[in-house]
Amino acid sequence: MADHAPSLLHRLEYLTVVSVVTLVRALPMRAVLGLGTLLGRAFYVFDGAHRRLAVSNLEAAFPVRAHAECRAIAREMFSHFGRLLAALLKFSTMRPSDMLAIVEFDGEDRVVHAHAQGRGVLLFTGHFGFWEINALVHALEIKPMAVLARPLDNPLLHDLLESVRRSTGNAVIYRRGAIRRVLRALAQNQAVAILIDQHMASSNAIYVDFFNRPAATTSALAALALRTGAPVVPVFALPLPEGRFRMVYEHAVEPPRNDDPEAIRDFTQRCTDVLEMYVRRYPHLWLWMHRRWRDADAAGEQVGGMFPAATREPQ
Repeated sequence: MADHAPSLLHRLEYLTVVSVVTLVRALPMRAVLGLGTLLGRAFYVFDGAHRRLAVSNLEAAFPVRAHAECRAIAREMFSHFGRLLAALLKFSTMRPSDMLAIVEFDGEDRVVHAHAQGRGVLLFTGHFGFWEINALVHALEIKPMAVLARPLDNPLLHDLLESVRRSTGNAVIYRRGAIRRVLRALAQNQAVAILIDQHMASSNAIYVDFFNRPAATTSALAALALRTGAPVVPVFALPLPEGRFRMVYEHAVEPPRNDDPEAIRDFTQRCTDVLEMYVRRYPHLWLWMHRRWRDADAAGEQVGGMFPAATREPQ
């Protein structure tokens, strides 16, 4: 739970979300996603700071695309994140059997095979697609996992989101004492999920290329793989027509070599390359309004609002 008491704004935000949960409970998923689209488009119109940042990032990542095309991708990206929020609230009201009825799995045998090695599994993705939905249904179809996360600023919404994340049996690991808990989970042959696509304001961050630009990236995934020998499996949750979803588990990334002095950086680059492949394929499904690329002098710059701030390395 967050450390500070809820403010009046926090309470209003919480009441708004609870009201939306009540609304989506009775709606079919297609209608829920339509509602989420409207919410995302409203943020696109009124959240000028994030809209401009998203378009700027898109133009830098895709220099051959026209400005109008980048604006169109940004608009659809806002719509997607509205759908993600609405779908997550809908899933919070659903029975496990109903969740599984609207998802399909592709490559889940790769995770089962990874668990058979007995060293745990490191799953990674980014703020891409329906990653929160993947964690929920992964626990039902394969086995529960531990999810590395940052606390929300709103303590009421933090508690609500944690309840949703734990609802299918998953554990949530926050920064304080994270490494010990992750190592314990891997030693028990559990899966641990890590997001690797946010700017890391930490001395342990390493710079790798993401869309041909250096991006400060967590070294935790590579360090854990090197230390434990746990297989590392990329996972991506994609939308399908008719309000359905596909959970894609890619081939495990070749593990880092202990005798390679650049093992941490090289492995992080290979994992980042897998994420970039999916973002290039589905650019509207990634969080372009995050300040992913920053110079050291600009590390403290933030754009406030509903989207994630920079994270730090687990301790």
